[in-house]
Amino acid sequence: MIIKDNVFVITGAARGLGFAFAKDLAEAGGKLALVDMNAEGLEKAATTLREQGAEVRCYTVNVTSEEEVAALFDNVEKDFGRVNGLINNAGITRDAMLVRRKDGDIQTMSKSDWQQVIDVNLTGVFLCGREAAARMVKAETQGVIVNISSICRNGNIGQSNYSAAKAGVSALTSTWGKELVRYGIRVGAIAPGYVNTEMVQQIRPEVIEKIKGLIPAGRLAEPKEVAHAARFIIENDYYSSRTLSLDGGYRL
Repeated sequence: MIIKDNVFVITGAARGLGFAFAKDLAEAGGKLALVDMNAEGLEKAATTLREQGAEVRCYTVNVTSEEEVAALFDNVEKDFGRVNGLINNAGITRDAMLVRRKDGDIQTMSKSDWQQVIDVNLTGVFLCGREAAARMVKAETQGVIVNISSICRNGNIGQSNYSAAKAGVSALTSTWGKELVRYGIRVGAIAPGYVNTEMVQQIRPEVIEKIKGLIPAGRLAEPKEVAHAARFIIENDYYSSRTLSLDGGYRL
């Protein structure tokens, strides 16, 4: 797909990887619908992108709400006339061990922490992907969906909820790619390793250095490198139904 003048919805776009995706697509001439719960962050991101000449609109949406997601895509179609692409990036973490003994007590991951991560990182991907695809099919518009999985889809200590959700995202990618190809819609995913975002920068420096030591490439990925992977999926018309690992050679 040619990016220039096509319309892309990006969830979790206020900062981090979401903003990196938006910036890269803006540089290629894409029209952007930025989605996040953080209205102030969205406007800040949009101002930066508009300064580089991009056409941008912001939508404050909870991706776990079926009604809000349906309204989002209705509004994007009203504002831009169509939807050509979606980057399903919104996500959260609520880390905890499944079961942990501490000071003689048994602690467990709460159902709330489990459900919040599943709701945002998996159900949110489902809802946004479903609505985007439905509109592409109805309009008979070829399109592309890029889902964001994670290296943690293989399982990671303290992340039962996150790992399960990201494994599910990869499964959705494979399933949707097979289902939607008949309509000219491709679906791909990226499974990043550790990326130098605001979230990772909050980790203690000594822990970051330990992580770097485990990565064969010897460093964290930069957000622009993950954005480059998304652009590859969007622009390569033969890429579909697969999850692209971008982890510097590190495997969990």
